[in-house]
Amino acid sequence: MTKDHHVMEVLGLSRVVVENGVVVDVSEPRVEFCPLFYKHRGIEKLTKESIRENVEFRIRDFGIFTERREMRMKDFLSFGISEIMSMCVTKGIIDCAVCVCDGSGTAIVDDPELIQGIGGRISGMVETTPLQNVINAIGRDRVLDPETARIDQVAGARKAWDMGYRRIGVTVVRGNEAALLRKEFGDRVVLFAVHTSGVSEEDARRLYENCDVATACASKHMWHMGQKMGATQIGNKVPVFAITALGKEICDIRLKQINKEAKSGPDDPARPLI
Repeated sequence: MTKDHHVMEVLGLSRVVVENGVVVDVSEPRVEFCPLFYKHRGIEKLTKESIRENVEFRIRDFGIFTERREMRMKDFLSFGISEIMSMCVTKGIIDCAVCVCDGSGTAIVDDPELIQGIGGRISGMVETTPLQNVINAIGRDRVLDPETARIDQVAGARKAWDMGYRRIGVTVVRGNEAALLRKEFGDRVVLFAVHTSGVSEEDARRLYENCDVATACASKHMWHMGQKMGATQIGNKVPVFAITALGKEICDIRLKQINKEAKSGPDDPARPLI
């Protein structure tokens, strides 16, 4: 691994590698359309070229994967997980968020604008290496492993607990880590499933069994299980499902905050799912 090496799954589950602020590799996307990027960026079809251009835009304008990274941000999406977690900290529903940031890996954050700035810029981080300005902005003592910037959400929740937090929001991408966190912390953790495109049926089941809120992304299993359960759907382009009573309460608060209504059970999406 090079000294400066970042891997992120982005639009269409394409895997993008960035080194020294330059996109060095983009894999073929597995999904050709994303309604959010069509709405906000006008991208009609996801290709290697359009994905490269979007990541280069994020590097240029926001400084992701570089020491120039902007770390604070106001709300961008109505129902993005970073927006919801930021709101939860503001409202005192959770004490902190265990999230993943390029340049720091897993971090424990209790500043709402910082939570949004971290999550609003990136997609599914796979691996990253330390960026000192990012670590300093978060706080070195709040980063799970400032020497390696490793990503480990279970260890991050344990660190948050050791720091004295007792109501901990955690983003998870795999069913096994959600199950482990729920078993270890019970209702002391509020679990948010993210980056779920392409998850297996078993992973989707375990996420629904253990998480409070989940994004469906382009996952056929997440969509269908949400429909089968009659979970409350928030949004329709990339819906968020409120699974537990607490999840529904959180989403109700968000709905009131942005003056919108919920509906039960997702519509069948007019786009391919994987």
